[in-house]
Amino acid sequence: MNDAKIVLLAGEGLSTNILYHALKDEFAFHSIILEEPVGKKDLLKRRIKKLGLWRVTGQILFQLIIAKFLRVFSAGRKREILEAYSLDASPLPSEKITRVSSVNDDQCLEILQRIAPQIVIVNGTRIISKRILEGVNATFINMHAGITPLYRGVHGAYWALVNNDPENCGVTVHLVDAGIDTGDIIFQATITPGSRDNFVTYPLLQVAAGIPGMKYAIAEILNERLVKTRGTGESKLWSHPGFVQYLYQRIIRNVK
Repeated sequence: MNDAKIVLLAGEGLSTNILYHALKDEFAFHSIILEEPVGKKDLLKRRIKKLGLWRVTGQILFQLIIAKFLRVFSAGRKREILEAYSLDASPLPSEKITRVSSVNDDQCLEILQRIAPQIVIVNGTRIISKRILEGVNATFINMHAGITPLYRGVHGAYWALVNNDPENCGVTVHLVDAGIDTGDIIFQATITPGSRDNFVTYPLLQVAAGIPGMKYAIAEILNERLVKTRGTGESKLWSHPGFVQYLYQRIIRNVK
């Protein structure tokens, strides 16, 4: 345990639960700040504006049909991964939770300023604004499901496999800045999915591979000896696969 104030700033979800329980015995959390999810209508409007209606329609069909099937089909494999890596996905302690509508609103900033944490662990939130990052004297760190800067955005392991790039199929622990997964790198590790793994199990393998890196990052920050680097290679931002796109990769190239 330690005396530093550590805050988990996150969205609700399986990875948030796993991350908290994986760290809590070594690092005492002062608080958990949970952000409400972005409204579906607002999310769709933004995505259509950015990617176009046709592409977003394909992504929606993928989520409604293929991803839903994969989640049901892979339930057993997900349980195996949880057991194999001793990942605890049980609920978060309610007494530590404070809820905010957005990580970027005044309420969240006021809470962080009142706590004055040394470290803020970010997981599954909106992109955090510069106002929040600079509004408190803390180090913000995140575990990203991809090797940066090559696989920023979402589903980094899947896109690495699509690109026949297994040496960059992995996870990154990095400092958080105002960009999208553009902060300095602290730790990276790769994963090797098995024949039973697919789009919905890759993230669990990435969380398991990233937890040691998160522990390392926290310890280095607390001991004031953090070493960080800039990533090499092309910086590229990835989004969700579409229905036809996924089927093509699955049938032609066996990328699950």
